[in-house]
Amino acid sequence: MMALRHRLTILAAGTVGVTVVLISLVAYLVLRSELRGQVDDALSAQLEQVRQTGNLDGIPRDRIFPPPPARAGGPAGPVQVISFSGDIVIPARGDLRVPVDGSDRAVALGRHARLLRDSRLGGVHLRVLTVPLADGGAIQFARSFGNVDGTLSRLKILLALLCFASTLLAAGFGRLFGRQVMQPVTDLTAAAEHIIETEDLGRRIEVPGDDEVGRMAARFNTMLDTLEGSRKALDASVDAQRQLVADASHELRTPVTSLRTNIEVLLASGEMPDDDRRQLLEDVRAETEELGTLITDVIELARGDEPLAEVDEVQLDAIVSEAVARTQRRRASVTFELDLEPTVVAGLPERLGRAVGNLLDNAAKYSP
Repeated sequence: MMALRHRLTILAAGTVGVTVVLISLVAYLVLRSELRGQVDDALSAQLEQVRQTGNLDGIPRDRIFPPPPARAGGPAGPVQVISFSGDIVIPARGDLRVPVDGSDRAVALGRHARLLRDSRLGGVHLRVLTVPLADGGAIQFARSFGNVDGTLSRLKILLALLCFASTLLAAGFGRLFGRQVMQPVTDLTAAAEHIIETEDLGRRIEVPGDDEVGRMAARFNTMLDTLEGSRKALDASVDAQRQLVADASHELRTPVTSLRTNIEVLLASGEMPDDDRRQLLEDVRAETEELGTLITDVIELARGDEPLAEVDEVQLDAIVSEAVARTQRRRASVTFELDLEPTVVAGLPERLGRAVGNLLDNAAKYSP
């Protein structure tokens, strides 16, 4: 597919070329009409000169014409008289004869007032004026179109060269300025390809101005900023989910382990005092409640919602004492020594209990 820059160059060259061709055509037609009009005016002036020389109807026709020109078709042009039938009655002086056709005979018969036409004789382009005479016949005046044709031929060559040069110049300027106009689009394309290949959203393009191309570049940079922010938020969300999974696995391990231990003890003991059995069942119930609360918190965190809970003033020493008692039952081989003082803190009892329980489990797990 052709590049946009090349298409703009062709469009600019084509537009200028068509415009110059139309202007040249109009100029050629206007100048051609003007030059032909000058020849026609000269023929009319020659007719008036002959009229002023003598009476076309009363003076012998060999006396009404001006002296012969220096050469045939010279400054005054040849003049001849024809009869009703179109025969040449008085020929033009010199070696040039004006051709006679049916339209000239019609003028000689009085059917037309006057006639202007083009004619060719021996490779010479003539402009012929035929005017009827009062006593019959017609008089003909002729002028050569040689100078006009030569001027128009040179003009056609000049206009053709002008159209060609204008089109080339427009193509050159279109390519030059098209490169500058399309540079932001090229940079935008390069940035998009770089992002596709490297997934790097940190690249930006230079804003060249406040025109349409500049605004497009600015919008592209804004889009990259938005994408980069979304990418960072997504990465942060993924990291948070990974951390959530790690924390959840750690948090769930303790109550699940405790439940399994208590159930194994209940299954292994054949005869157990009612107080001990009741205590184990109470621990199972507490661990089950703790597990349910923990699962609820994990679900809320996974949905991005913070668990709604009110912070209360709690006895930290009581929470620690209960956590030590639960851990002691699970870790019978480990001895915990307590040195507690009444302490009131602001917090959530369930979470504080889980935090202390995790510390105690880790301490028991890695104790010598």
